[in-house]
Amino acid sequence: MLPKERILDKAFVLFHKQGYNATGINQIIEEAKVAKASFYQHFKSKEDLCVAFLNQRHEYWFNELENFTLNTEDPKLKIQASFGFLIYMNEKENFRGCSFLNLLSEIPSDNTKVLNVIQSHKSDLRNYFKNLIHNDLIADHVYLLFESCIIESQLFKSNDLIEQSKKIIKTLIL
Repeated sequence: MLPKERILDKAFVLFHKQGYNATGINQIIEEAKVAKASFYQHFKSKEDLCVAFLNQRHEYWFNELENFTLNTEDPKLKIQASFGFLIYMNEKENFRGCSFLNLLSEIPSDNTKVLNVIQSHKSDLRNYFKNLIHNDLIADHVYLLFESCIIESQLFKSNDLIEQSKKIIKTLIL
């Protein structure tokens, strides 16, 4: 891998596992086995690396969601499968939760560069449900239920609320 790819690869793992503030540039440089000058050649700051990480995480997350629901064509069943995707991700990532929301709690409120990427990710997720449900009110309800499942499952290290939400979804859309 090229130095930029190694840096992003390490940031992808470390920001997601440790958090943004707990991960230092020196740790990333050391674990990516790149020179400090090489880091700054590709990223002007930790904030720029964070934006690149979030963009990469966005692409990864939506690709995983798409692959997980690929064989489900019916929009209503795809929504059900999307909640199953949360269980899959919790098992895969040990209930680490949403990288975007985790990072939101770590950045200053005036960091619009990072905030814009987080907002864009959440808008894309909201639109994902709007494209499957052609009723904006119900789509927003499903989106909010999905988001709360992410937070609650991380908080309690449990998929129980996701399973309950799948039952609720049936009453809303099926």
